[in-house]
Amino acid sequence: MYRARTVLTNLVPLASLIPRAAPDRFASWILKSDHILCSITGTDIRHYSSSVATEPFLNGSSSAYVEEMYNAWLADPKSVHVSWDSFFRNSSAGAAPGQAYQAPPSLAEPGRNQLPITSLAPLLGAAGAPALGGQVNEKVIDDHLAVQAIIRSYQIRGHHIAKLDPLGISSADLDDKHPPELLYSHYSFEEGDMDRVFKLPSTTFIGGKEKALSLREILSRLENAYCRHIGVEFMFINSLEQCNWIRQKLETPGVMEISSEEKRLILARLTRATGFEAFLARKWSSEKRFGLEGCEILIPAMKAVIDKSTELGVESIVMGMPHRGRLNVLANVCRKPLEQIFTQFAALEAADDGSGDVKYHLGTYIERLNRVTNKNIRLAVVANPSHLEAVDPIVQGKTRAEQFYRGDGEGKKVMSLLLHGDAAFCGQGIVYETFHLSDLPDYTTHGTIHIVVNNQIGFTTDPRHSRSSPYCTDVARVVNAPIFHVNSDDPEAVMHVCKIAAEWRATFHKDVVIDIVSYRRNGHNEIDEPMFTQPLMYRKIKTTPHVLDKYSKRLIEEGVVTTEEVKDVRDKYEKICEESYLNARKETHIKYKDWLDSPWSGFFEGKDPLKVSPTGVKEDTLVHIGKRMSSPPPNAAEFVIHKGIERILRSRMEMVESRTVDWALGEGMAFGSLLKEGIHVRLSGQDVERGTFSHRHHVLHHQLVDKATYRPLCHLYPDQGPYTVCNSSLSEFGVLGFELGYSMTNPNALVCWEAQFGDFNNTAQCIIDQFISSGQAKWVRQSGLVMLNPHGLEGMGPEHSSARLERFLQMSSDDPDYFPPESEEFAVRQLHDINWIVANCSTPANYFHILRRQIALPFRKPLILMTPKSLLRHPEAKSSFDEMTENTQFLRVIPDQGPASQNPSSVKKLLFCTGKVYYDLKKAREERKLEGDIAISRVEQISPFPYDLIKKECAKYSNASLAWAQEEAKNQGSWTYVQPRFHTALSGSRDVSYVGRPTAASPATGSKMQHLKELNALLDDALSL
Repeated sequence: MYRARTVLTNLVPLASLIPRAAPDRFASWILKSDHILCSITGTDIRHYSSSVATEPFLNGSSSAYVEEMYNAWLADPKSVHVSWDSFFRNSSAGAAPGQAYQAPPSLAEPGRNQLPITSLAPLLGAAGAPALGGQVNEKVIDDHLAVQAIIRSYQIRGHHIAKLDPLGISSADLDDKHPPELLYSHYSFEEGDMDRVFKLPSTTFIGGKEKALSLREILSRLENAYCRHIGVEFMFINSLEQCNWIRQKLETPGVMEISSEEKRLILARLTRATGFEAFLARKWSSEKRFGLEGCEILIPAMKAVIDKSTELGVESIVMGMPHRGRLNVLANVCRKPLEQIFTQFAALEAADDGSGDVKYHLGTYIERLNRVTNKNIRLAVVANPSHLEAVDPIVQGKTRAEQFYRGDGEGKKVMSLLLHGDAAFCGQGIVYETFHLSDLPDYTTHGTIHIVVNNQIGFTTDPRHSRSSPYCTDVARVVNAPIFHVNSDDPEAVMHVCKIAAEWRATFHKDVVIDIVSYRRNGHNEIDEPMFTQPLMYRKIKTTPHVLDKYSKRLIEEGVVTTEEVKDVRDKYEKICEESYLNARKETHIKYKDWLDSPWSGFFEGKDPLKVSPTGVKEDTLVHIGKRMSSPPPNAAEFVIHKGIERILRSRMEMVESRTVDWALGEGMAFGSLLKEGIHVRLSGQDVERGTFSHRHHVLHHQLVDKATYRPLCHLYPDQGPYTVCNSSLSEFGVLGFELGYSMTNPNALVCWEAQFGDFNNTAQCIIDQFISSGQAKWVRQSGLVMLNPHGLEGMGPEHSSARLERFLQMSSDDPDYFPPESEEFAVRQLHDINWIVANCSTPANYFHILRRQIALPFRKPLILMTPKSLLRHPEAKSSFDEMTENTQFLRVIPDQGPASQNPSSVKKLLFCTGKVYYDLKKAREERKLEGDIAISRVEQISPFPYDLIKKECAKYSNASLAWAQEEAKNQGSWTYVQPRFHTALSGSRDVSYVGRPTAASPATGSKMQHLKELNALLDDALSL
């Protein structure tokens, strides 16, 4: 009986918890107890429910039975039931009271607070001791849940306490607080719990092959992964697969170990990056160069991204960056000849045309062998003005175009790499607009790698005053891009995140951000004094050794390199720089062409630079395209189109049969005839598929099936060029920039951007000013981009009336006082010499010709078109096929063809105008029966100014008074541009008066009544004799 009682002491889990219940009185205590035992029962999902015994627990028969069982087990363990065998085995092994008994298996579902014992078995004791006698303390479960919460907290918030600042003076997230959920004491753990072993959840990879770790080891590995020199934000991503992918790359034990060879490569690259800046600082100490000092690690970082990407199949990388570090990137990433860079510091004359740009804005294009992967790589750095982030959408457009022409539909061969500064990345709206394009079907580049050179300061502004978000990279969260913050003074950590970023892009084809937290060793530029505004920061910077010195020291201590090897690498690069410097001094001119970022091989060669191909086409072509545009889809029986569209198609067919075109048909024929020639046409902008004014309808929609569409212009000819028409996001800056980048890639494409209303182009003013109007002069880079700007005063208010024609004309580079020599090539020579073409066509035929002329020219110029609104449906704004067939061309000026032109000497007034106002003047002239007295000539191409034709037209009407009529206010529209040019064309012999609205601050009135009153005044003034 004694032995049985000893065994039963082990059987009773509560004996040790009840001080007032002696073991021998335990049975009577448990029956009278009013305590409730709240426990979690471990079950094996097989449980035979039976009622509690009514007899006292240790009465005679029970204790005798237990003793009998025990004796039988001693004689032969197999003679008793397996549950008794297990119990006696555990007791004999010295199991603590209450820990020997295991509940019998159960088939029933676990009840409340129950779970299968097997799920906890490995964890319930450090030595794998038997489970808690079938009854698991709730604390064990709570502790396991707490461990899971700790792991998740590190994954979500570990970046907040990562040591990211190489200066050690501030937090990258502008918050010095330690999130409490990253402290183990927050979860009621104590030091004594640190060696307890816990099962690892499936949401972490810190165990490697181990399934359970001690709490101490769990915390240590999490700290290592998330709180050292890498801080990662990724848990907001709504894809478990992507989150797990990142966890695995960061948490797997030993994942950051690299070979000695790789360490030496980092050192060599870091030496070149540092040596380049030091060399420039020595040779040109007082020159602005916006060096990289303080973030030299950027160069090895970019090279790591390029190495990994080329290894994964990328063949071409398009890069955009601000000015900081640009020369170093050109020298050490692109491997641009150092002589070409050094000549930019000498005050030399240019050997070619253009006004050029400062050296730290220039781009380049290089094809070279990547020595690490032994594969060829094309690198383009796109030229960028001082508008730091303006280049972002241009890079994306150029990348998308390269992918398109290569047939790289998944972005596996061509990718974009964008560099940013911290203040600009969070401060400039174009960053968001560009991110916003990243996943749109017609704009995606299938993932961009963004690298932020985080100086922790903008010019002189402290980050605490320049952003409202914790990090400068928070804008990237809108597209679920993972963000890797990394300390710039840990080169191996930087390389690790660069490789992860390149692999992420190759795996998921989504954007990713690397935030290199660094500092700026000098002021905003080399001659700027930063101590005025950041005294404490710059005192610390002065005492901070260069990252190259820190890393060299570390590798010497590790025995990876010797002091002599470090010196040897430095000296070698110094020698290369010196040799290039001596060669550069022999140069007599700088060549802008050396810095071209988008060369068009074979486009200009063998072409007469002043010969324009014909723009008229065969009538058969016009009829074929017209009929295709007027027909429903071939499977019209199944494809249900809108009744209104049916009417439009019928009226188009009637026009084709009567050999006339309206605006939409004329445009369609221009596009279609270019497609026939194999030219790619792309039309992009807000609502362009239908057209803002419901006139275009290039995409027909099935009325009963979602996403079922038909694009007539894609089905004209079997071997035609591809046609893309795509509605854009509601962005002008971003999308116009994107289309400009797209147009730079291939000259044999017609790329058009259409504003919803011309008034909205001013939110893209930066692209217009910095790139479109001046791009060729600054960077010898041509573009044939077409901007379509709906323009005209029609009583729709100040924001739906004017595309601000005057601004484009003001930026035109032709001289108002110079009448070029008249010759056969007068018109094309003017086009060749100007920065862009500004036109306001009044007929569909002229619109047709000017679009085709963009491709017919032997060079490329941007075309700024004022396009109509009411003329889209005006019965007189139609053209005959006769104005579009062979031997017809674009008319820069359309002279009067009415009675006045038959008897010019009796004409009393010659009116010049442009665009829609012609139809208002013509109608008023008819009403007043003045067709013989007043001639009206239309200036279709305003810039470059058609001096020759204006002179001829004025000479024809030698007795007439001359006037310029426009619907815009006097300080707007064309008047200020044409006035001095009329004077030049006529050598000051005749005056040209102004007819139109008086000067105004606003482009138009908001009152329909006032609008009509102003229009009538304009007409009265114009037609008064």
